[in-house]
Amino acid sequence: MLLLGFLVLSGCGTMHNGRGWGQDAIYPVSWERVQTAAYNAFFDYQTLIPAAGALIFTIDDWDERASDWAIDHTPIFNSVEDAKDASDTMRDILMAEAIATGFLTPSGEEPGAWSAAKAKGFAVELAAAGATGGATALLKDATGRERPDGRNDNSLPSAHASAAFSFATLANRNVDATNWPKAAKRTLQISNLLLATGVAWARVEGARHYPSDVLAGAALGTFLSSFIHDAFLPTPEDDRFQLLVFPQKDGGSVQIAFSF
Repeated sequence: MLLLGFLVLSGCGTMHNGRGWGQDAIYPVSWERVQTAAYNAFFDYQTLIPAAGALIFTIDDWDERASDWAIDHTPIFNSVEDAKDASDTMRDILMAEAIATGFLTPSGEEPGAWSAAKAKGFAVELAAAGATGGATALLKDATGRERPDGRNDNSLPSAHASAAFSFATLANRNVDATNWPKAAKRTLQISNLLLATGVAWARVEGARHYPSDVLAGAALGTFLSSFIHDAFLPTPEDDRFQLLVFPQKDGGSVQIAFSF
């Protein structure tokens, strides 16, 4: 009850544009906003970079070699089984955070309006997560790629990775809508993306996916969640944050972008 009270009180007030989170969700639909959201989500570096990385790993036998190395060495999670368990745990943490940060967004002072705004906002975010899961399942059936451990042919794309990046995207959008200090926002948002990246890598060390599988899942989860959120749950956009990971042959590079 104390936690519920804290969540409710933290979600009072309005965003810095004077509107409540979820207040303008779903209806009326702005087709111009839908088109803009689709364009921005597709050309977002957090969509394009993983998608490009997935294509890069299909060159020669990089995918198989990277997968074999990760399974043999398990440099992060120590064992294949630990990697599988860690991927489940981290994905569930991100799901819980997406829900918690939704409650922590400011949605007004009046209880009735607050409840209605939260219901609409969560409906959009549930649709985003559901669309990600549905699209992932359809693509698994269409591609029929065998997993590294040979268990089945549902390897591409990774459902863990798509879900993790969907939840991370939604949580970070929610954090953007809060009135918290920027330092706190950035710390949490970076942590979310690193956690989602950890989920993806754990699926590789856990012998359940190839690198291209998790990169494709990351791109899919980011694109669909960004598009649906921004199209049907408008929030202020002048304080957005991005953490970009660029895959390279011998490693990778990281770029952080935000307004100030």
